[in-house]
Amino acid sequence: MYEAFYGLTAKPFQLKPDARFFFLSGSHKRALSYMRYGLSQGEGFIVVTGAIGTGKTTLVQGLFGELDPAKMVAAKLVTTQLDDADLLRMVAAAFGLEFDGLDKATLLTRFEQFLRERAARGQRALLVIDEAQNLSIRAVEELRMLSNFEWENRPLLQSFLVGQQEFRITLHSPLLEQLRQRVIASCDLRPLSADETADYVHHRLQLAGWRDDPQITDEALVLVHGITGGTPRRINLLLDRTLLYGYLEELHEISATVVENVATELSEEMARPDEVEIADRTADAVLDEERGELSARVRRLERAIGAAREVFGRQAKLLDRVWDYK
Repeated sequence: MYEAFYGLTAKPFQLKPDARFFFLSGSHKRALSYMRYGLSQGEGFIVVTGAIGTGKTTLVQGLFGELDPAKMVAAKLVTTQLDDADLLRMVAAAFGLEFDGLDKATLLTRFEQFLRERAARGQRALLVIDEAQNLSIRAVEELRMLSNFEWENRPLLQSFLVGQQEFRITLHSPLLEQLRQRVIASCDLRPLSADETADYVHHRLQLAGWRDDPQITDEALVLVHGITGGTPRRINLLLDRTLLYGYLEELHEISATVVENVATELSEEMARPDEVEIADRTADAVLDEERGELSARVRRLERAIGAAREVFGRQAKLLDRVWDYK
C-alpha cells in the first residue's frame, strides 16, 4: 500500500527475516566474525545468543549466503521441544537423509557414512541449530556426540548453536562440561545503540529505493530507539506501521509526534484482554467482587467451626456418660 505512495520498490520493514536487508551493527559484526572464524577452524561449536528480535536468524541467513556449496554442505534446524532421539531424526532430515522407521544405531551409522562420503568429495558439513534454547540437556549432549565423528583425524561435522540468552543457562549445566570445552567462540547479540538505530532505519529504507520521501526527523529516530530499545524486530514493527500511518494521512514527513501516535495505537492493540477489562471496570465493581469472595470464605469458615462444635459436643456428652457410669 504505502510502497507506491512513497515510491519504494519493497517493504523496508517487513517482520520476516530477509538477508537482503542485513545490517551489520557492532554486535553483529563481532558475531559474524566469530562465525567466520569457526568456519576457518573447521571444528568445535560456535554459540551465538541474543534477546528475541535482535537479528539472530538474519545473521545466520547472511552467513549461509557466503558459503561455497562446492566446499560446504550446510543444514539449518529450527528446534522445538525435542528430545535426543527426535533431534537425531531432525538432523538426518535436515541433511536430506531418510529416517522413518530407523532405530538410533542405524541412524548414526547412516549419518556417519553420509559425512564420510561428503568428506571424500572435499566437502565439510555444517549444522546450524536455531532456537537452541528449546533443546534439552540430553539433546545438546547428543550434538556433542555427533561432533565425535572423524575422518583422517579431522572432524566431520561442525555445529553452530544459535538461541535466546537462556540457552547459556543450559550450557552451564554440570552435565555439559565436555561440550563447553569444545566451544571455540561465543558471543551475545546486543540491541542497537541510538546511532545504530538511525543507521539501521536509513539502511533499510535505501535498500527499498527510498528517496527522502518521507523525511524522518532526528527527533523521530531518537524516539524510535527509545520506544523499541534498539531491538530490530520492534523497530520494524513500529516503522512499518508508521509508514502505513503516513500513507493514510498523506504525510511526507515523519515527526516524533507521528511516531508517538503510532506507538500508542500499537500499545492499545497489544493490550491483554484482562488489562482492557480491568481498565473498563469501575473501582466499585472490583471491590464488590472482592467483598463477595471474602463473604464466601467467611461462610465456609463458619460452617467448618459449626461442624467442629458439633463433634466436640458429642465427645463431651460421651465423656459425661463414662464418668456417670464409673
